[in-house]
Amino acid sequence: MANELALLAANAAYYDAFNARDDAAMAELWAHEQVSCVHPGWPSLVGRRAVLASFSQIFRNPRQQPIERQQESVIGGADEGRVICIERLGDAALVATNWFRLIGDKWLLLHHQASPLAIEAAPAAGRESMH
Repeated sequence: MANELALLAANAAYYDAFNARDDAAMAELWAHEQVSCVHPGWPSLVGRRAVLASFSQIFRNPRQQPIERQQESVIGGADEGRVICIERLGDAALVATNWFRLIGDKWLLLHHQASPLAIEAAPAAGRESMH
């Protein structure tokens, strides 16, 4: 339960940094190695430098809408975990996976991927979290 709450807090920090368009806060959330990201419609990005540069580019877009996260589900263990959620940008919905690793005493991002959601499913009753 403690890891689940910590993963949800790390996930919230990611969306807070995104919505604030805060490069420094975003950089603090990412691991230094084994980092990757797939933004909708973008090629895959590998490496911390490429990933952080992509967020800087997104932050400079004046038409970038804030993201509201919904329906978070946590899958995790002692030192790695994923948060799967719905991202709302205006009328659009994306499904996102944020993969974290516990490094030292911080949950840091290893991978973010968001894809368009064609049909939104209702949250499954009794969905397990923290495997």
